[in-house]
Formats: sequence, C-alpha cells, structure tokens
Amino acid sequence: MNKILASLFAVAALGAVAPAMAEVVVVVNPKAAEATMSKEQVAQFFLGKSSSMTPIDQADASAIRTEFYKKVADKDAAQAKALWSKLVFTGKATMPKEVADSAAVKAAVAANPKAIGYIDKSAVDGSVKVVYTAQ
Repeated sequence: MNKILASLFAVAALGAVAPAMAEVVVVVNPKAAEATMSKEQVAQFFLGKSSSMTPIDQADASAIRTEFYKKVADKDAAQAKALWSKLVFTGKATMPKEVADSAAVKAAVAANPKAIGYIDKSAVDGSVKVVYTAQ
C-alpha cells in the first residue's frame, strides 16, 4: 500500500512540476471584419502566402512562437524563418514585425486594423478580438 501511495505522490509531483503549455490564440483588431478564421487562413498570413493582413510575430526564441508555428503552420520556428528569408530575398514579401511579448502584440494589433498576431489566451482583453484558437 505504501508503494502505491508513493507512486501516486510521485506522479502528482511530476504533474505539478511539468510546465503547462500556453493556450495560443490568434488576435486581430476589434474593428477588423473577420470574426473567425481557419487554421489554413491564419497560416497563410504567417507564411507569406497572403498580404491582406500584417502578421506580428513574437520574439524569435519565445516558447509561444515555437508553439504557434508548430500548431498553426505545422512547421518549427526555424522552418518558418527560412521560408520568410527566401520570400524576402526574392522580393516577394517583407518579414513580419517582431515584438517582445503578448503585451506588445496586443498593442501592435490594437493600433493597426490590418494586423494579426498571436498571444497567450490569458492575455486577451478588449483591445483585441480572438479569431482562432490553436489546437
């Protein structure tokens, strides 16, 4: 019985120590016409396939950026960066604006009706509108 209890406590302790992944949401300006978007639509903006909205990226080494690209574009951050480098080199696009964190993304999106960004769900407030939740 003691071994069973010790095992249960060990599992509970591991669960408490494991980092919780942030729930990533895609946000736009509240005045934007879009109410919802599909994963594919969001990926188009962040992979340079559509220029109708201006993508706002989080810091290069941030965990939320890694998670966003994995869940939305099915790419790791390095693959996305390589794709953008090619687009920039060939003159087909300009790199997304990169900002420090979710607060900076919210500020950029709130200031530009054509901007689109991603933040931690816990950072959502009235300054932005959620159009997609990364799964």
